[in-house]
Amino acid sequence: MDRKNIQGTIFDIRRFSTHDGSGIRTTVFLKGCPLSCVWCHNPEGISVRPRPLYFPNKCIRCGICAGLSQIGGVVMKEDGVKLHPEKDEDWHQIIDACPSGALAWDSRQVTVREAVEELMRDEPFFKHGGGVTLSGGEPLLQAEFAAALLEELKSREIHTAIETALHVKQEIIEKTLPFLDLIYADYKISDPGEHQRYTGVSNELIKSNIRFLLESDKKESVIIRTPMIPGLTDSPGNIASISCYISGIYPQVSYELLNYNPLAESKYHLIDKEYYFKENPKRYSDEEMKVFTEIAFLNGVKNIIRE
Repeated sequence: MDRKNIQGTIFDIRRFSTHDGSGIRTTVFLKGCPLSCVWCHNPEGISVRPRPLYFPNKCIRCGICAGLSQIGGVVMKEDGVKLHPEKDEDWHQIIDACPSGALAWDSRQVTVREAVEELMRDEPFFKHGGGVTLSGGEPLLQAEFAAALLEELKSREIHTAIETALHVKQEIIEKTLPFLDLIYADYKISDPGEHQRYTGVSNELIKSNIRFLLESDKKESVIIRTPMIPGLTDSPGNIASISCYISGIYPQVSYELLNYNPLAESKYHLIDKEYYFKENPKRYSDEEMKVFTEIAFLNGVKNIIRE
């Protein structure tokens, strides 16, 4: 198969991003993730399976969707539409018939060729230090698509970056490394039991892949990240343990502490899930973030990045 015809599933393309690498960037969000972090900021990207979404603010209560529903996938209620996306409806017909755009797929399939054509529209912005970042979900879960897309972008001299949780086989990472200029790698929780509890997977493979990256020729292009999640990842012990581990492998490692993002809560109603926090926490203050960075510094990390 022509590698440009490899298909991938994406759930968003976000332009003019300034937080996913250097310069002005376009970030491509690939669907599917092996982790199920209770605080996930992109919950719509966890499941590999595409599903319909309902946007009540766009709904005009016309009832067309319910009329096309054959087995209860769409039900009209007083406060709007209730979707049962697990039902085997003709969702394409139902979504296409919605006159207001209140129903839509959460993702779409594109070939490498189609993705590159779309991304190259932003090339004028990339000439000033920007580029393309693959995010998710977990972009490396769609390994063949991600590698082929990155290879094509590099052939056009576009700066490339990836945001990954690294819960994939090492050979997948090896396939993509030659086409990456920057790697953001998450290390969320040091304690194995706590990591399993709050992300759904062990951190053993993640730690092994972090070691591989920090011992590779690309180590200077790696930034380890820890999201600061209240009560889950923000303890001094967690920050200290992660800092000791990564600096013990590569003393010049770059480490970024990400402030909590309270905007994630608003996405959960779209996929019929409840957010982990009953009361959504606030972002940390500058002083609180400074304390976190001091803990990292005292435990061996010299190159600390803050938002």
